[in-house]
Amino acid sequence: GVPSIVVFLNKVDQVDDAELLELVELEVRELLTKNEFPGDDIPIVKGSALAALEDSDKKIGEDSIRELMAAVDDYIPTPVRPLDKPFLMPIEDVFSISGRGTVVTGRVERGVVKVGEELEIVGIRPTT
Repeated sequence: GVPSIVVFLNKVDQVDDAELLELVELEVRELLTKNEFPGDDIPIVKGSALAALEDSDKKIGEDSIRELMAAVDDYIPTPVRPLDKPFLMPIEDVFSISGRGTVVTGRVERGVVKVGEELEIVGIRPTT
């Protein structure tokens, strides 16, 4: 399941009624509580992603995105990853980039890898 959540109410630039925004926030909190989240405690940030991208309204644009990221930093715990165990990263996707080669993406589950270290891709060659 999802242990922690932060909510961003987007497109507030499309709503002129402050009471309507408050009503939406209350309904979101009720929905969160219904789904076993602490609805009253979860950070809800209101803003406009478009205003942030277009730099058209600092308060609901850039400032709201900064507030969102601060809420994520404060409310979402940093996952604990054992650094002393062998490196493990399940591959989620593979891309071919011209001039660069093959690039894989995934999420590091444990360990550390440094530039220049050799990695083994499990399943790519027979093991002995």
